[in-house]
Amino acid sequence: MALPKEPRQKMINLMYLVLTALLALNVSVEILNAFKTVDASLINSNHVIDEKNNTLFKSFKDKMAKEETKELAAIWWAKAEKAKNYSEAISKYIDDLKLTLKKEADLDPVKGTFQEDDLEASTRLFVEKKAGAQLLQKLTQFKSDLLAIDPEMTKEIGNSLPLNLNPPSTVNSAAAKGDWGYSYFHMTPTVAALTILSKFQNDVKNSEAQVVDYCHRKTGEVQIIYDQFQAIASQSSEYLMPGQELTISAGVGAFSKAAQPSITIDGQSIALNADGVAEYKTTVGGPNSYTKKVTIQFKKPDGTPMTIDKEIKYTVGSPTGASVSADDVKVLYIGLKNHLSISGGNVGDERVQVSMDNGNLSKESPGKYIAEPGRPGKATVTLSIDGKPQSFEFKVKTVPDPVAKVGNSKGGQMSVNDFKAQFGVRAELENFVFEGVKFNVTGFTIVFTGANFPNLQFRQVSGDSFDGVRDLIEKAKGGTTVSIDEIRATGPGGSRTLAPIVFNLR
Repeated sequence: MALPKEPRQKMINLMYLVLTALLALNVSVEILNAFKTVDASLINSNHVIDEKNNTLFKSFKDKMAKEETKELAAIWWAKAEKAKNYSEAISKYIDDLKLTLKKEADLDPVKGTFQEDDLEASTRLFVEKKAGAQLLQKLTQFKSDLLAIDPEMTKEIGNSLPLNLNPPSTVNSAAAKGDWGYSYFHMTPTVAALTILSKFQNDVKNSEAQVVDYCHRKTGEVQIIYDQFQAIASQSSEYLMPGQELTISAGVGAFSKAAQPSITIDGQSIALNADGVAEYKTTVGGPNSYTKKVTIQFKKPDGTPMTIDKEIKYTVGSPTGASVSADDVKVLYIGLKNHLSISGGNVGDERVQVSMDNGNLSKESPGKYIAEPGRPGKATVTLSIDGKPQSFEFKVKTVPDPVAKVGNSKGGQMSVNDFKAQFGVRAELENFVFEGVKFNVTGFTIVFTGANFPNLQFRQVSGDSFDGVRDLIEKAKGGTTVSIDEIRATGPGGSRTLAPIVFNLR
């Protein structure tokens, strides 16, 4: 197109050319948001992996404190510690790269914003300034260092490490040949480049997790020696009437100082005293029947974990004999039909007027009511007997979040064939006092990295089924990492977003 001689028209034509070029380079908001979603999912997945590794290192510490396992545990702890140090170093290097990339994309240090759709920033940093080649060198060295930790480990899990450093197979341009940084980062929007870096961090952390898990398994199970004893006595009831039977149970409890039990009462963690016993004291409320749920977690002599739940029941009496008791548990849950038994004591049901200050209370039959509270906190049920009110206070809670599962697994290692055989994602309430309470998964984001996925792939799924991602699942093999995040579920009290789960396929 020839430019006109008239200056004003020449300026208009130049502006048109610039605008056309900008439109050609424009990246849609939907694509940018999709990359941000995957990046957040990968970062959440990295936190989950870190927590798992921290648990294994705590177990290493416990094993090194025991005479019978300290020698073997020390050997494999040192190898696991090497993997952790290698992983932390490369992960910090990638974090620094992310910050440098944001600065290339005009980072505002106060607001934290940058040009997310900038196509030049990643090219300048990773291609022109050769940061891509440096990243490849460091990732290659990390993988080499990891595999050099132990020869037998390399034979067993070396081929399943998720860190694949081959360039994307979808890039075919001549300029990309032999230039790893070009293949991944040339003319890539900043937010997409950040997601690619998070993907490599995820591969690094999953590789570390596989090595640490291997080292931990090599230490064997710890035999617990019970070396402390405590006399235990309990009574059957704190409220008795003349002629009723009183039962007292007594015995000796044994525990290990090196593996002291973990005690919770109604979800509250209780510290152990010098004798290894948890002591809980509380001031009781108004007249009612109460139940305290005690959960005791400990290790059996073969080292396997065990959990035992106990219920401690007691009654607070009333001078008039009036009572309000929850048939299911001494908590009212939002979104559920909570059954109450209400008695006027020495007066008939027809003379008892009942009300509740939080939500709805409906009568089913004489002495039987359904409470449906409206908000968390407290609910007071008031009985008016012959014009004389008595109040009974209940805690009101939302139903706890369910746990996301694939099959019966909450994440970790799973065989490829087992994963491929699963229907989808489900939500399960664990150790909840009400039976039959269900949550339905309404959607999730699934991310595939590692083996067979040199380029991170993800999809947002509606519903709970894997049908919409079956083609990606069928591509998975040993060494593939599957992260499931943004898991949405509906149930009593409305919708929830559940914690992410990560699977390392083997």
